[in-house]
This record gives sequence, C-alpha cells and structure tokens, in this order.
Amino acid sequence: MKQSFILLFCMLTINSFAQKPIGIFQFSKDIGSPKLAGSATYDESTQTYTINGAGYNIWSERDEFNYLYNKLKGDFILTANFAFEGAGTDLHRKIGWMVRASEDANAVHSSAVLHGDGLTVLQWRVLRGAFMRDPEDEIFAPKPNYTILQIERSGQTIILRTAHPGEPLQVIGSQVMEALPKEVLAGLFICSHNPNVVETAKIWNVRIDQPLPASNASNNPIRQGYRMETMNVFDGKRKVIFEKDNRFEAPNWMPDGKKLLFNMDGLLYKIPVNGGELEKLNTGNVNRNNNDHVISFDGKLLGISSHREGLNGGGSTVYVLPIEGGTPHLVTEDTPSYLHGWAPNNREVVYVAQRNGSSIYNIYKNSIKGGNEVALTNNKPKEHVDGCEYSPDGRYIYYNGSQSGTMQLWRMKPDGTEKEQLTFDQCNNWFPHISPDGKWIAFISFEADIEFNSHPSHKRVMLRLMPVTGGAPKVIAYLYGGQGTINVPSWSPDSKSIAFVSNSGIL
Repeated sequence: MKQSFILLFCMLTINSFAQKPIGIFQFSKDIGSPKLAGSATYDESTQTYTINGAGYNIWSERDEFNYLYNKLKGDFILTANFAFEGAGTDLHRKIGWMVRASEDANAVHSSAVLHGDGLTVLQWRVLRGAFMRDPEDEIFAPKPNYTILQIERSGQTIILRTAHPGEPLQVIGSQVMEALPKEVLAGLFICSHNPNVVETAKIWNVRIDQPLPASNASNNPIRQGYRMETMNVFDGKRKVIFEKDNRFEAPNWMPDGKKLLFNMDGLLYKIPVNGGELEKLNTGNVNRNNNDHVISFDGKLLGISSHREGLNGGGSTVYVLPIEGGTPHLVTEDTPSYLHGWAPNNREVVYVAQRNGSSIYNIYKNSIKGGNEVALTNNKPKEHVDGCEYSPDGRYIYYNGSQSGTMQLWRMKPDGTEKEQLTFDQCNNWFPHISPDGKWIAFISFEADIEFNSHPSHKRVMLRLMPVTGGAPKVIAYLYGGQGTINVPSWSPDSKSIAFVSNSGIL
C-alpha cells in the first residue's frame, strides 16, 4: 500500500511539471541559462503569440535566448509575421525562427533573424561549439512596423525568405546544414542582446507546413492536412477555425455573415465563422459535389456542381437549389460543366465547360431553368479559361485566362465582348473574386514554375488583392495551398474578410 501511495505521488509530481502546449507549440524554455527568465503566451482569440526573453546574444560559440518550439522531422516550411514591442534597449535584439539540433547552449542551428535595427539575415552554427556565421552581404532592411519571415528545411538545406508587408517573399539566404539531425527543434525565439533586459515581441499568422514530395506516390507516408481560415484583407490577420487530415475545400461566406459553406466528401457543410459544430446541407440525392458552389446575389439560391453518372457520359453538372437546402434542379444537360458565378439578376449563371468532344474549356452562360446555353469565349487549343464571376453591378464578367501565354486575370462584357487583360506579371493568377461592395479583387497566385493551365494543391501560393479600378496587386497571405483554396466567391458580406483553405502535410 505504501508503495502505491509513493507511485501515485510521483505520477502527480511528474504531471504537475509537464508543460502545457502554448498554441501549436509543445515546448517553451530558456536556452543557455539567461540571467533573466523569459516566457511565452498565446491569445487564442487573435491566434497571436507574445514572447519575452533576455540573454547576452545568439552568437560566438554559445547562445542565450527564450525558445518556443516543436520537435519536427523531414522537410518543413515555417512562416509568420514578426514585430518587436516598444523601442527596445539594444539595436541587436533578435527575434525569428530557429531550427536547432538540441537544447544545448552550443548546439548546431540555423536561424532566420530579425534585429531591432531592421537587419534581417540567415545565421548558422555548422558544428557544435563552433563560432556563429552569417553572410554580411545577404541583408534585408524591412519596413519598421513588422516583417514576414519564412524558413524552410529542404533536405540538408535551410532557406530564408522574407518580405515587406504586401510584397512577395524573396530568398535572401540559404545554407547547407549537414550536422542537423533528422529530428530537430524548430520554433520561435527572442534574445534581448543584453543580459539585464527582457524584450518582448508579437508574432502572428504562425504556420508550420510540411510540403508533399514532388512525386506523391500511393505509398507516400505524409498524410495531407487542411485548414479552414478566415482573414481580414486589410490588416492581413488570419485565423484557423477548422482542421482535418482529409480534403475539404472552397468556403463561401453565407449571406447572414455568420457561417461558411464548404464541400467535403461529396457533400456540403456549414460551419460558424469562428469554428464550431458542422451542419450538413441537404442536397438530396446529388451527393458528389465538387468545389464549385456559388450563392445568388439575393442570398436565396445556391448553385452547385456535382458529378453524375449515365446521361451524356456523366461528369460535372450544374444544379440550383434553395439556400437552406432541398431538391436540386438540373441546369446543364451536357458535361463537364463547372459552375463559377451568378448574374446579379439571380436568374442566370456562368460556368466553364467542354463541349462537342473538344478538350478546350470555354465560358458559357445559361438560365437557371436550363435551355440553350450561350458561349462567351472561343478559345484556341492550349488556351484555357476558368473562374468566371459577375461584378455586383453586372457590368463585367471577371475570369482567368491564358490567352497571353500565362494565366492572368481578365474581364469582359456580359455578352462576351471587349475582353480586357487586368494582370501582367510572372505569376499564374487564378479565380478573381469581386468584393460585395464592388471595390476589390481577391485572387490566388501560383509561382511561375507551375503549368499555367493547372492549379494543383499543396503548392507555395499567395493570396493577393487589387482595386477593381486597377493598380498593382499586393500580397495579403503567404500559404501552402492551391486547388480548393479559394475556388469560389468567399468574401464576407461586409467586404472586409475572405475565407480560404490552406494545405499542409500532417507533422
């Protein structure tokens, strides 16, 4: 009996000292025994981290700092927004991402470092106890409010990317780190560069992603993960509201502004915008829904695309049903047809389709009662269009097209005339979505090395924003995503936020 009490006491003692996770991180610790203790907290309502730390430096042959981290294996991408709190004491106070071999003060590591004076650089210690190194010619002076840091482990190489707010990420440093083990410590750090001072930083939009291998074979051990996110497009702050290790896609914002609608496992579901219980939407026997679902401008009807068997060879078909659910009404007899937009009159829809045995996609419009569809484009072989969507005032149909040789944003009059290219850059730009107030275009941009007529998932992408009146697009989110991220109109009714899906392997 006495031994049982001793065992129980030991278990309770061990549990009392076990760390609780802080946000997505499992461990929080001072490294190198700084004179003053550091700490970390997480605000779940804003999904923001606050880290405090002291330490003489992260330099020479040993380090002192506060560390918030996980243990990770394989390749990964770490991305976040970083900002110091207050003016600070030392210009060389440091925050950033760190990939480290161990908790030892002299451990091998590589770090993406933002200094108090704006110097941003990749630093590393290639061997245990060796002096730190950094390339003095690879620096980046960010704007003073905050900066975006991304560090990637690809095999034995550590890559640092960074950006001014609103601009694309740029590679500013890389280093081969042969001495890093397969399992590393990876996370956020802060160092005051003064043993007698504790500095503070705020970090938000923190994402840990695991890319899929180039060849996604059936025996690939990495499970695919998905996150539902919302974001204020004007301050760029994101919030994860739902996660799952199976595919779901393409959130619409419901007309009441309280829920999102998305597709998963061939069905449609609603979820509160702050997360919570899922609610299945009744679509009758139409149960092979894909990521093309669109709500009418008056909020009364829902258009969907779903695959069907049999008639005309099967394939994706356009249907319409009440927004609250019910029996879908067939719009397109011919397949494949992929719905993308409603006309503001709520009586017509626009979609992309292949017709008469052709492999070429064109844009069509039709009455929701069906009948004779009208072709609005006449593409040549190897040209492609997608993402057709009316502006709220009905003056234009916006879409993405590759007629210029890369995928760019276009618009045309509702009768298919006066086609006008809107973007001209090295990215492949897809799925323009017009804000309900008619002022903004949100869209997704793939890197130049993606085949311009495809939009795969699990790729490095950006969400960008540009005025409807024209002007340079600005980046509003850096993520791992693609197909299913933002295929459908996903603006909030107040034109302030969007919803989207990001991807990651399950770490």
